[in-house]
Amino acid sequence: MTSPPITFFIDRCLGKKVEDALRNAGLIVEIHGDHFAPDALDVDWLTAVGVRQWVVLTKDENISRRTLERMAVTRAGIKLFILTSQNIASFEMINILVQAIEPMKNLVYNHPAPFIAKIHRNHQVEMWRSYEDLMSELNSETE
Repeated sequence: MTSPPITFFIDRCLGKKVEDALRNAGLIVEIHGDHFAPDALDVDWLTAVGVRQWVVLTKDENISRRTLERMAVTRAGIKLFILTSQNIASFEMINILVQAIEPMKNLVYNHPAPFIAKIHRNHQVEMWRSYEDLMSELNSETE
């Protein structure tokens, strides 16, 4: 049985070159600008993306740092990948993401939503907050 296709949602901070490179690598890609205003709040677009069951790619580490955004990820059931390398050239960002495609797919297919994973400069992908971690945090927030 073949796995269902994954649609990757590219956050506005990654740019057009990343979109093109990931499409050329064979991924199904949706981009922020095609669905949301440039100034859309993270909590708003995260909710809409979760409904569509798209997998989010971003380099906005604030999503993982801010409780409100983490709770939006959790409530929306999002599988989120954050590129941890900041201030790098687009060609380097593209190389990292293309090298990380298979590890990202592995996490998507083998771990329940929600989760937050990090993609490091060395192309390694690691689970940062699992389903259990995020659900525990959500439960403690609502108690």
